[in-house]
Amino acid sequence: MSTETFARRFIAAASRVESPTTAIFLQSLGVPAGQADNVRNLRFREVAMTQTPATPSDTETSGSGWSGRIIWWITILIVANTLVDTVIVAPLLVLPQMSEFFGTDQSAWLNASAILAGAMWAPLLGKSADVFGKRRMLVLALLVGGVGALVCLLSPNIGIFLAGRVIQGAAVGSVFITVVFIRQVFPPRVSMTSVGIVTSGSAVLGIVSPFLFEIVVAAYGFRSVFVVSAVLAFFAALTVRVFLPESPVTVRSRVDVTGAVLLGAGLAGILAYISLGHDLGWLSAGMIALLVVGIVLLGAWVLTALRLPEPVIDLRMLTRPVVATLVVVVLGAGAYQALLQLVGLIAQTSVDEGLGYGLAGASGALGLLFAVPSFGAMTGGILAGWLAGRIGPARTLAGGMVIGTFATLGLLFSTSAFLPAVISAGLLGFTAGAVITSGFNLSTTLVSEEKQGIVAALVQVMLGVGAVILNIIGGSILRATSLTGNGEPVNSATGVSLYILMALVLFAIATVVALAISRRRPRDRGATRGNAAQPV
Repeated sequence: MSTETFARRFIAAASRVESPTTAIFLQSLGVPAGQADNVRNLRFREVAMTQTPATPSDTETSGSGWSGRIIWWITILIVANTLVDTVIVAPLLVLPQMSEFFGTDQSAWLNASAILAGAMWAPLLGKSADVFGKRRMLVLALLVGGVGALVCLLSPNIGIFLAGRVIQGAAVGSVFITVVFIRQVFPPRVSMTSVGIVTSGSAVLGIVSPFLFEIVVAAYGFRSVFVVSAVLAFFAALTVRVFLPESPVTVRSRVDVTGAVLLGAGLAGILAYISLGHDLGWLSAGMIALLVVGIVLLGAWVLTALRLPEPVIDLRMLTRPVVATLVVVVLGAGAYQALLQLVGLIAQTSVDEGLGYGLAGASGALGLLFAVPSFGAMTGGILAGWLAGRIGPARTLAGGMVIGTFATLGLLFSTSAFLPAVISAGLLGFTAGAVITSGFNLSTTLVSEEKQGIVAALVQVMLGVGAVILNIIGGSILRATSLTGNGEPVNSATGVSLYILMALVLFAIATVVALAISRRRPRDRGATRGNAAQPV
């Protein structure tokens, strides 16, 4: 028996003894006093005790850097994250065909169902990943997403199709699970950079995939989108299971399924009301009922979370730095998504229409204005990850917010100037990449490793919440300030400017909060491997 194995077993056994002597002994081994209590109470957090641990050959050495194995793992994780694009983005390309086939004019449901389901699945998947292991839950999320794609593929009516989309939404969880897997398995020296690569790498594929899907759909019809999604899901699940090790950190706990269902369904109900209210009627009986049910379910979840010893989300975990990080993510990512929606409208409007804005006169304006932010997101994510390992994710998050603020200000004065608008859009993409990467890195640094899965799930939820709410607010601003041209409503220059000003104010608020987080003195959270060597 090796010395390391003996030490692990001895400490695990000692941690079960409820005695002051145990704490003193653990401190003599170099475990800080506060952490010694955690070790005893949490049974040394059951690290590598409840799952098959990654072997030294899998993880190499905790102090090592890049290697062929790490690059191979990153490639697999990027493929897994690409599935999210096929779940959320690809169906947007075939909305008219799906609406015609199912005989419905409620395309909003076809579009929003998977996004709302992603919010519903996230808490359950996050908590389960902390308990059962990240690789196991990543494989499960991918498989469930693949099954959902098959249900959509074979659905004869819209009811079964929507059920398939809800099942398919589980694949959205692959993003935050891959983040936590990296933080716990990869060497600390490269973990934050790897998070940036994995979360941003699919942005480049997002540029190419619409063109590929257009060809496939033209040849085989709208159902081919779900064939591709299912094949990709099962392939990604297979490669993750075969080539990736299990994460070395789990915790003995029960999964509060009831709480997860209450939280997920409550979030989905409220977000459904916000995202679908304009199309289906804010004050319609069905939408009001949906809102009330969502609020009641969230209230029931809060009551259960306060009473249970092991809720799906421990509200005590939501310290001020964690809450502040979530606020920055929801404001920053939401403002970016809202501006991306506006850029699409500006790019399809010609300045010759005399509205005071427009970029459609430039050749390839629409494609370039969407391609540049994608490259910006990739660059911002990777650079933010690389810098986070050196100056801390709090500072990279604050830096991203500052860049986003100035980029939004630039867009305000370039709604009819093509080159400045492209530069502003690229910087906004850079901000999005930095926000997502830094948000995940910072949130998982602020909590102990046993809670990284659920806190990363909360970041994922905030990304969706910000996008849904601010897109709706932005659309409301445009409708309230619209003009009538040729008998049809058109967006006014005033509305466009107010829309951008709204985003500018949100970026400014997020910047202030992010700067406050970055000024906070780092504290030892008692984490191991992925956090201990990283600055906050």
